[in-house]
Amino acid sequence: MSGENYNTCCSGDKQESTKDKYSMGEGQFVTFPLYTPYKEDTPVKDEKEEIFNYYQDFIIDFLETPSGKVPVVDTEIHFEDKIGSWKVRWGIGRFNYRVRPGLYAVGRPNENSLIYVTANYKMSFDRLRKSLSGLNGWIMVLDTDGINVWCAAGKGTFGTDELIRRIELTGIKKIVSHRLLILPQLSAPGVSAHEVFVKTGFKVIYGPVKAEDIKRFLDNGMKATEDMRTVNFDFLDRVVLIPMELVQSIKYILIFIIIMLILHLGDVIKFRFSYIYPFIGAVTTGSVITPALLPWIPGKAFSFKGWVMGLLWAIFVIYKQGIFDMEKLSVTLAVILFLPALSSFLAFNFTGASTYTSLSGVKKEMKIAVPLMITSALTGMVVGITGHFLKF
Repeated sequence: MSGENYNTCCSGDKQESTKDKYSMGEGQFVTFPLYTPYKEDTPVKDEKEEIFNYYQDFIIDFLETPSGKVPVVDTEIHFEDKIGSWKVRWGIGRFNYRVRPGLYAVGRPNENSLIYVTANYKMSFDRLRKSLSGLNGWIMVLDTDGINVWCAAGKGTFGTDELIRRIELTGIKKIVSHRLLILPQLSAPGVSAHEVFVKTGFKVIYGPVKAEDIKRFLDNGMKATEDMRTVNFDFLDRVVLIPMELVQSIKYILIFIIIMLILHLGDVIKFRFSYIYPFIGAVTTGSVITPALLPWIPGKAFSFKGWVMGLLWAIFVIYKQGIFDMEKLSVTLAVILFLPALSSFLAFNFTGASTYTSLSGVKKEMKIAVPLMITSALTGMVVGITGHFLKF
């Protein structure tokens, strides 16, 4: 297969050179599973075709290979892609924002071109194809259920079995002549490189954390420098994740408002904004302020950080509403017990989006923090309701 050039499926198009300074030399090996095609492309059917509307507008051409057609993808991110990413950040269509698993081509790759593995979460895929602009290569997309690389590796969907499965499904040995897979570093927790090599003969190399560093990685002899392997998770990295947390938290505000309206209609309490804004503030403190200020808040556990910020908010509410006296003791206690617990719970949810945590650490924190949150919140509610009826 040495020296073979794969032809474009579109007749009349100019065939670009398949020579690439990042191609592998003779005698080395790389593999990738073939693209799971549209139903009209080949008889192979994607079992999830009827469930998900895959985003495939980035396909601009097809290459004929010994294993069939492989779609060529655009490396330019268009306005529609940016809008899609923005919508997902706000939780709109998040679990349907995925691309079809399989093999894709960038440029005009041949049997010597490198293979890059990613998740079928479209935002991950978009970042990779954009970073490969100007190169000839293959992109292998694993079926991670539309979850990003890091989270999917933790769940096991970006894992050894799925990688081996994709290799076995496609007969990729007919397409490439080397055995080298470049995986994102954050996939390492889910992939056993040794097992992949033993079962398939493919060597796994872990690339940089960020797709934008791929060209630097290749220029450095496919060796990641310390900064390429460093996960900073700085202020902007955290802030960009906040909209999703906030959207998920809005439901708690809506539930609280509905309960207050029902109590108002039942003539139990009077509906007042002074009853609503402390709750809204606690939600905002836990889902927005705590994630944004994470490194500067005392403590290690996310739940504790959220509790600290929630306590500060509770103190502000008590001062603002002038309820810090013995005549309103039940209200004061209810605020102190309930609001920090709510902020703590919402801050704890951010562990799933943070690179500061590990699965074992989250499980340990959950066993300790969740019972304390529930106890504090329920106690605060009981004290508040009892105090309302007994007037203390």
